[in-house]
Amino acid sequence: MKKIGLGGQGLTVSAQGFGAMGMSGVYGASRDLKESVATLNQAVDLGITFFDTAESYGPFENERLLAHALGHRRDEIVLATKFGLDFSDDGRPGPLDGRPEHIRRAVERSLRHLETDVIDLYYMHRLDPDTPVEETMGGMAELVAAGKIRYVGLSEVSAATVRRAHRVHPLTAVQSELSLFSRDPLDNGVKDTLDRLGIGLVAYSPMGRGFLSGAIRSIDDIAPDDSRRSLPRFSPENIAANLTLVDHVRTIAEARGATSAQIALAWVAAQGAVPIPGTKRRAFLAENAAAAGMVLTADELASLETAVTRDSVQGARYTDQQLASTNR
Repeated sequence: MKKIGLGGQGLTVSAQGFGAMGMSGVYGASRDLKESVATLNQAVDLGITFFDTAESYGPFENERLLAHALGHRRDEIVLATKFGLDFSDDGRPGPLDGRPEHIRRAVERSLRHLETDVIDLYYMHRLDPDTPVEETMGGMAELVAAGKIRYVGLSEVSAATVRRAHRVHPLTAVQSELSLFSRDPLDNGVKDTLDRLGIGLVAYSPMGRGFLSGAIRSIDDIAPDDSRRSLPRFSPENIAANLTLVDHVRTIAEARGATSAQIALAWVAAQGAVPIPGTKRRAFLAENAAAAGMVLTADELASLETAVTRDSVQGARYTDQQLASTNR
C-alpha cells in the first residue's frame, strides 16, 4: 500500500489506516482475542501502518490490545491515540478535561497501556468547553518538547478552533466523521481550512458505521448490545429509508466490479482524507485494503453525488447530546 504525507509536519502514513475501536466492544460485546490479533497483524502485512485507538475504547482495553498484538512490530507502525475524559485509573469516566496537568497524566497512562516510549499522533478526542484550546495546545506542545508525542491532532472541532489551535502549535491532523452519509467537514469549512493550513484530515466511520457496506438491512442485523442501536440513523424507520441509498451505491459498485465498501472508502479518499475503517475479522480486511488503490472516475463521483445527496440521508449521525460535543 502506498504511503502518503499526513499534514505538513513530516508524518507519513499508509493511504488507508485501521480504526481499532470496534474490537473493544463498542459494536457488540463479542470479542475474539485470537482473531483480533491475527487481523491486526494481517493489516500490517497488507501495508496498513496507521493504527487508531483511544484511551476511552474499553476504556484502556483497546490500547492494551494494540500493544499485545503489535508491540513486536512497533517500528513498522504509526500509533495514534486520544485523550479527553478525565478517567480514573479503574476506568470510571469524568468530565472532559483539556488542562495541561490532565494531559500529562493521560499521556503517561496511554504510554503504559501501549507499551511504548512515544505516541506518534496524539489527539484531543473532544474539546473541553471549559478550557481554551490555546491552553490545551500549549500542554500538548510541552509533550512534543518532552519527546512523549511526535505530532498533535484534534478531533471533531470547528474551523475556527483549528485556526486558533494551529497558531499555538502546528496541527498535523484533525479527525472527523466523513462518509457519503456524513459530510460535515466538507460543508462546515473544516476541510477548506485544513487544506489552507497544511493539516491532514483523518476520516473515521468512512463506511457510515457499516451501513454503506450493505450488510445492515434491518435493525435485526445489529446486535442487541451494539451501540449503533442508540443512534438516530439506525432506528428501524431510518434504516428502511436509507436502504434505497445503499442500493444505489451497490449498483455503482457492481458496474465497477467492486464492493459497496470499497466504493465508500474510495469516495472518502477522493475527498483528500485518510480513511480509517475498522473490522473485527480478517475476512473483510483485504477487501477494505484493496480500496486504497482505487481511483474513482469523474463519472463515478458524479453518480455517487446524484445517488446519495446530502439531504437524502435520514437520521442524525449522533444523538443530540453527542452532537453537542462536536464541531466546537
